Amino acid sequence: QVQLVESGGGLVQAGGSLTLSCAASGNIYRIDYMGWYRQAPGKQRELVATIASGGSTNYADSVKGRFTISRDNAKNTVYLEMKSLKPEDTADYYCKIRYLVLDIWGQGTQVTVSS
Repeated sequence: QVQLVESGGGLVQAGGSLTLSCAASGNIYRIDYMGWYRQAPGKQRELVATIASGGSTNYADSVKGRFTISRDNAKNTVYLEMKSLKPEDTADYYCKIRYLVLDIWGQGTQVTVSS
């Protein structure tokens, strides 16, 4: 059984930085795909960034140049470094991993950016 635990959310002023982490635990041999999504109240969940097992990354246009996704395979952990935060980045952030044929979601962590 695999569990994801997210941390690092909080309240930050516009222009500030936060780093989110998502650690997977359980009986894991290899995690293929890891990604971050976000959902603001009343809006659809949207993709923020993804990272493959080999390290290739992809970002939403809205966060390119500001956010960086990375992973530590030895720790089964994915990170999202967020810089130059804007009020429109305010949302619940969710990590997701693809393990074998399963998609597993974290519980979400709140990010609030004040102006």
